[in-house]
Amino acid sequence: MPSGTRAASPADTPASQPTPAKIFVHVVGEVAKPGLVELAPGTRVAEAVTAAGGATPAAVLDAVNLARVTSDGEQIVVPNAEQVAAGIQTSPSAVQSTSEGASQGPSGSLVNLNTADAALLETLPRIGPSLAQRILDWRQANGAFATIDQLMEVSGVGAKTFEGLRERVTV
Repeated sequence: MPSGTRAASPADTPASQPTPAKIFVHVVGEVAKPGLVELAPGTRVAEAVTAAGGATPAAVLDAVNLARVTSDGEQIVVPNAEQVAAGIQTSPSAVQSTSEGASQGPSGSLVNLNTADAALLETLPRIGPSLAQRILDWRQANGAFATIDQLMEVSGVGAKTFEGLRERVTV
């Protein structure tokens, strides 16, 4: 050991819960088998993508930090070219936006109702494929959302769903 350094003793390490034997990560977007994958702690994003069946030909892996270590409960979005152009956030450390404003990802940042595609909308709570499509259909028929309150005009978005989305979306 170099001079001036020493090994940490148990008294030096902070008290914490034991490291879990496995973690769960939700991999979505351009992967062969989107969904929940079980990984060992310390697993890299590249391994999570592989565990989800690997990237599809449409995936833009340059938009994903494949070297980042995953954490339990996170969601990884593997985007396609259209999603990259829309500024979709693919990980907690990736901060991107579009010229129209925030259109980011599911890891705690806002999703722009005017630029999000179905895959990104489906990362929101209570939004499945059919409701995501109805949101896109509303946008096509009515133009851009002027306020997030207009989300209530979409068939299938009631008060409970809206309350769950209010803090997660923007226009």
